[in-house]
Amino acid sequence: MSPSNPSALATWRWGGAIAALMVVQSLVLSGLFWGLANGSHLRAAEATFSADCRMLAALPDSERHASLRRMIAEDIHRDRFLALFDHTGRLLDGNVATIPNGVGLGLNSTVATIVPTQLPGKTSDVARLRLCVMPDGDKLLTGIDLDEAEEALRVVERSLAFGLIPGLLLAIGFGLIAGRRAAWQVDTVRNLTERIVSGDLDGRLPVRTRPDSFGLLCAHINAMLDRVEILVGDVRGVGDDIAHQLRTPLTRLRARIERGMREAEDRAAFEAAADTALGEIDKLLGIVAALLRVRELEDHARRSRFAPVDLARLVEDACELHQPTAEDRGIGLRCDVVGVDPVEGDASLLIEALSNLIDNAMKFGPAGGVVTVSLRPDSGGATVTVADQGAGVPAAERPLVTQRFYRGRHECEGAGLGLSLVKAIADLHGFRLRFADQGSAVMLVCTSRQG
Repeated sequence: MSPSNPSALATWRWGGAIAALMVVQSLVLSGLFWGLANGSHLRAAEATFSADCRMLAALPDSERHASLRRMIAEDIHRDRFLALFDHTGRLLDGNVATIPNGVGLGLNSTVATIVPTQLPGKTSDVARLRLCVMPDGDKLLTGIDLDEAEEALRVVERSLAFGLIPGLLLAIGFGLIAGRRAAWQVDTVRNLTERIVSGDLDGRLPVRTRPDSFGLLCAHINAMLDRVEILVGDVRGVGDDIAHQLRTPLTRLRARIERGMREAEDRAAFEAAADTALGEIDKLLGIVAALLRVRELEDHARRSRFAPVDLARLVEDACELHQPTAEDRGIGLRCDVVGVDPVEGDASLLIEALSNLIDNAMKFGPAGGVVTVSLRPDSGGATVTVADQGAGVPAAERPLVTQRFYRGRHECEGAGLGLSLVKAIADLHGFRLRFADQGSAVMLVCTSRQG
């Protein structure tokens, strides 16, 4: 394996780690099973020894001997060892010749070699033994032959060996497969991030029809990349719009300043040229400020300032604000308000949107006409309508007029950002901006969300 191949190295690392984990798990489980099997035999033996000591200690001496011989006679498998010795160690009764060395009085059993007396052809045997004292001072030696127990444990060992070997092989194989899959998943995400860093925002992660947890993660990453691509496109669009819309005004501004500097012959002429230049600069600053304001609204940066807004009071304030301008232009401005429930929003933004709609109505409506601003309750909220007596926006242009810098066929002052700002404010509040199917009415449909 070449160290220059990170994918293969990651596969071996992931696979090795998972395989090692599963191998350790298999070994631990096997050890626990072996310990339980061995401990089960030991606990059963200790329980038998304790029962023998309690039962025989409760009997008189004469009955004790008879009961011991009966227990030996009933042991058809010849795997029990029972013997009574006096305090000097002399055999009184039973099937063991002597007390083995190393077997002392105590609560725990001991494995030792004994000399059986009732097993023909067998001069010694290995057994687990316990020595306990009877009330009259005699000693009871009780034990179990270990041949059958050892054979049972050997069967357990072989079973574990036969089961453990294929289990370990499966663990290693599954670990490598799982590691390879994990490495592939990591490589997929890594390759995509490399493409994103290089500037390719079109790449996406594959998502299956029935995704697992990694597939759900891929779906979320794809959704995030979709949003990032949209935001990057918006930023590029704003930059392109600024560059496109400011090129002509800046060129015109430069030409006016140059001409003013060349033709001005006195202080007054210079001041007039400077005033003209300042006016052009103010228009350019207004365009930039409007663009930045639209972006701020599209990013939903002002939701934290929302509060209940009284639409009736807001509409009346907007009408009162524009009444002097309407009178100067010879336009009638009517305000028809019906009380409605408050809505959650930013009052300063909403009055700015309404002001843009009223200003457009006065600008594009017929001279000497009437602009009507009305507020009516609607299902789940309210509708603010601004209508003039003009022809309205053609149906083909309605999707376009809310775009930045679109001015249609009208030759009017402005940068073409008014309705795009209104649309951004409406979207921020979750409201809808609609144009009437007939006539020149523009409607702002407000959804009531009382907090």
